[in-house]
Amino acid sequence: MTSHTGAMAVGATVAGGIALRQAFNRSNSKDTKTTASTTTAPRGNGKNVGILALEVYTPRTYISQTALEEHSGVSAGRYTLGLGQEGLAVTGDAEDVNSMALTVTHSLLEKYNIDPNSIGRLEVGTETLVDKSKSTKTVLMDLFPNNTDIEGATVINACYGGTSALLNAFNWVESDAWDGRYAIVVAVDIATYARGPARPTCGAGAVAVLVGRNAPLALVDPRERATHASNVYDFFKPDHSVEYPVVNGALSQECYYRALEDCYSKFCDRVDRLNGVVEESADKEHFNAESADFFVFHAPYNKLVQKSYGRMHFMDVRRKYAKDLVRKDSEEKKDDEDQQQGENTKPPQRPGLIAKECLTKPIEETYSDKALEGTLKSISKSSYSKRLSDANAASKIVGNTYTASVFLGLASLVDKAGSRGDLTAGKTAVVFSYGSGALATMYRLHIRDPTSNGSDRVFTIDDMAKKLDLSARLATREEVHPQELDLALETRARMHRGGAPYSPVYPTIGRMFPGKS
Repeated sequence: MTSHTGAMAVGATVAGGIALRQAFNRSNSKDTKTTASTTTAPRGNGKNVGILALEVYTPRTYISQTALEEHSGVSAGRYTLGLGQEGLAVTGDAEDVNSMALTVTHSLLEKYNIDPNSIGRLEVGTETLVDKSKSTKTVLMDLFPNNTDIEGATVINACYGGTSALLNAFNWVESDAWDGRYAIVVAVDIATYARGPARPTCGAGAVAVLVGRNAPLALVDPRERATHASNVYDFFKPDHSVEYPVVNGALSQECYYRALEDCYSKFCDRVDRLNGVVEESADKEHFNAESADFFVFHAPYNKLVQKSYGRMHFMDVRRKYAKDLVRKDSEEKKDDEDQQQGENTKPPQRPGLIAKECLTKPIEETYSDKALEGTLKSISKSSYSKRLSDANAASKIVGNTYTASVFLGLASLVDKAGSRGDLTAGKTAVVFSYGSGALATMYRLHIRDPTSNGSDRVFTIDDMAKKLDLSARLATREEVHPQELDLALETRARMHRGGAPYSPVYPTIGRMFPGKS
């Protein structure tokens, strides 16, 4: 397989590039702007470590979910309404995660004119393994022929590997070990499923992320994050001779909910503590599902994101109801005399649409409550459209990209909101990443308008949006017949059964984005 098969619109090779940054503290100017989601300025140490640039790769061919419904003989709306999806990217045996990772990394270096020698860390997240031992990170070293001093490896944990790689990169750039160079994180996967109800959630994609200080998308305060870790078998791949996972759909959705709710609860408490918001605070609002300007979720399919965001509102109501019960009990003890005179303490408040029993029963018992699900969708619909629709736009037409999913969401947010000029300094985006097994993390990025200190290069949201040009690029893809999905997956299955050496048989002439020769 050629290393750059399927590259998206890549021009000349990297020429020149930026000089290596020699001083550790050149980009440590503090961002003192007030965030939209709290009344206090961001804390942090002024390093403003975060995302400097993003690049995306997806296959050039895709399948319409409407056409797939008809082809599969299911009722209209089964995939479009039931899953909330519009399309899925499809690729056969002529591409793998190594070629896709090479393509997107090369494109990132080229578009942003990054000197390969200015990279000090390179880490990959994927669950689509080409080799059980040799990592994709080592394959990417072909792009850095004169630079062997690059830390990092390939991280594997279902859809969470890319986020683990990103947090590792953040920590490295934040630390005393940082030598002034950039980090690159690559999240890449080909999502495949055996015939059955999960097959419409296939997809493929790769995202490369440039990480450094003085970032326009910054983890301003590294403490603004929370993690969930548990041992569950909701999705796993025990058979190395096939790509297809063993997946329990119902259990996987419950695990996603549990991880989200655990992360969200911890995240809210942590942000409140950092902002000095206590139970008795009357002048400060507790962090809630509408505190951030934007949310970006791991998106296997869009309907799960919609339902999950609704459950964040449900968590807010349950939390307030529980606190009101405690407060009511305390007031009752203090106001015995007033109550004897006929004055009644007000009952705890809750939105009238949510049944009281849903606020008191074990939360696991609410996961399959369809009436509650509909209520939460109604409650969160307007906020979802405002805070999540931009981030979900790309995944709705690309499909599931496993580790790349949450990064595709960030790229989609930059493409949509950034192009409109809505990603302005002071706003925030809360990111939730989930991987089966299970690991999950929620963290907050602050949108900044970095300023130059006269020596370091400045990266901006506006430049990122222009270079991504994601909506326009996705619009140039070729729609293929739904039977192509079965053909593509069958060729990949043959490849896995046959092993090396192998010659691809899936048709590619005229069906791939032009790449580097």
